[in-house]
Parts: sequence; structure tokens; C-alpha cells
Amino acid sequence: MATRRSTRHDGEQGVRFSRTVFIALLVLSCALIAFDRPQSRSDTFAGIRAGFTDLTTPVLELAAQPLRAIKNIGPYFRRQGELAQENADLRQQLIEARYWEDLAYRQRDRIEIYEDALNVDTPATQDRIGAWTVADPRGPFVRARLIGRGAQSGIEDGYPVINLYGLVGRVYETGRHSARVLLLTDLNSRIPVMADRSNARAILVGDNSPYPRLEYVGRAPDIQPGDRIVSSGDDGILPRGLPVGEAVATREGGWRVRLYSDQAPVDFVWVWPYRRVTPPDEEVSTDEAGLLDPEEAGPATAAPVAENAVSGTEGTAGDTEEAVASDPEAQP
Repeated sequence: MATRRSTRHDGEQGVRFSRTVFIALLVLSCALIAFDRPQSRSDTFAGIRAGFTDLTTPVLELAAQPLRAIKNIGPYFRRQGELAQENADLRQQLIEARYWEDLAYRQRDRIEIYEDALNVDTPATQDRIGAWTVADPRGPFVRARLIGRGAQSGIEDGYPVINLYGLVGRVYETGRHSARVLLLTDLNSRIPVMADRSNARAILVGDNSPYPRLEYVGRAPDIQPGDRIVSSGDDGILPRGLPVGEAVATREGGWRVRLYSDQAPVDFVWVWPYRRVTPPDEEVSTDEAGLLDPEEAGPATAAPVAENAVSGTEGTAGDTEEAVASDPEAQP
């Protein structure tokens, strides 16, 4: 009986202690919440709280380091795998780049050999004139660019202008230190072009739209979507084979060209010092050569010739008679 009473007494004391602790913690929590409000904070409470934070921060930081390390394990190994794959891709690209570099050097040497054998003089790349471009301030309807090179740098009207991807336009106004380039999209631009696949001729006409149209292609042109359009050189102003763009079919049944030069901003261009190819002159007439046609010579010219012939004959006969007289063996 005594044991049961002591056990019951200990249980009742434990319950009372638990209730007391719970009530005390509840009162403490309410007090902390009440004092945590900005309007209820005092300097003393703020100092105590700051001191407690200073004491617990190193402990919390030390406890957070393992958790942070575990959290970063997955991204670390995933990044290592990505770096390994990227490194392998770069190595493959480097191998391909070296192959194409060697091939380019071999092609250059081969071209030089052919040029020397055929005595061909082609314009070198270094002859091109590089220039920075700015927008033309003359108006929104003008598709042109100003470049910072002019006649002093060797630029003349009509020179083609290209960028890294293809034909941009041509020079149509030259100053001493600047020049104006008419773009292919300008309303006044007309360029003879052809399809590289079929040699189908056309005229590239600008209309102030991003895609200039092809005109004079005929009723059944041998042009397909995606055909490479290049300059034909028919006008003699532009060299043949400059890349222009890609043929695009329209809903109306016509053709337009997606320009290669639009793949990058037209900020830096090269001016190609290409002079217009003029057709050979007609054969020089006999009058220009200083020669006269026998039918147009007339009697005035024929008479001296006849007199010279007669005098030459007479002189020859006289010389023969004198030679016979002086030679006794020649006489009959």
C-alpha cells in the first residue's frame, strides 16, 4: 500500500511539474512576442537580444556547414560532368579547326601555283579597304550607310561593299574622307544576279523592305526555294560570284531574296576596289591606223607610184646597157 501511495504521489508531482513548465514557457513566449514588436522594443532588450545573437551565430554557422556541403554535392558532381563534356566538345572542335586550317593552307598554295602557271592577277584580300559604318542621317526612307573612308583611301563610285557574310551594296557617292553606300534594300538599287545552281538570270530590285525582290526572271524561271543567289557580273560593275542571299518564294508566285549580309549588323564592311570591266573596243579602222584603202587612194596617189615604177625600170635598163658596153665578153 505504501508503495502504491508513493508512486501515485510521484506521478502527481510530475504532472504538476509538467504543467508548471508548460505555463512558464507559454508566458515566456507571449512575453517575447510582445517585446519583439518594434514599438515595444527597449534598448535593454535590444542589447540582450544582440548579445544572444552574437553568441549563437557561430554555433549556427558551424552547424550549417555540413548541411551546406551535403547540399552542394549534387550540383558539384553534375557541374563536373558538364565540364568534362564541354572539354571533350572543345577538343573535337579544335581537331576539326586544325583540319580545316591545314586544308585552307593547301588550297591557298594550290591557287598560287595555278595563278603562277596561268599568269593570273587576281585582287588580293589585303587590297580591300575596311571601314566602319554609321546610319545615314538623310531620312528614314533612304537605305544607305556612311563609311569613314573616302577618295583619300582609294574609294571610288561603283565599288562593291561586302561584309563577313555577303554583298551589302555599292558606293554611289564619294567624298574625300567619307563615302555613302547604297544598300541592296534601297528603292533605287538594281543589281544583276543569278541562281548559282542553274545560272538563271534576274535583277535584284530593292523596295525598302528587308527582302528585295527578283524581277525579270521569265515565265518559268529555273529557281527553287533555298537557291543561292550571287552577283552575275553582267553589268560589268560588280564582279561575278559575290554571295547575295537565298531565294524565297512568295504567296503571289514571285521571288524574294533573304540577304546573307543581314546575318550580322552592318557595322564594319570592306570596300572592294573593283573597276568596271569594259568590252573590247571595235577594230581600229584603216583611217585611224594611218593606212589607206587602194580603192580610196585615187589617181593622185597611184600616179607617183607609177612614175616611180617607170623611172625604176628606165634606170635598170640604162644600167644594163652600160654594163654590156663595159664588158667586151658580153657583146655579141
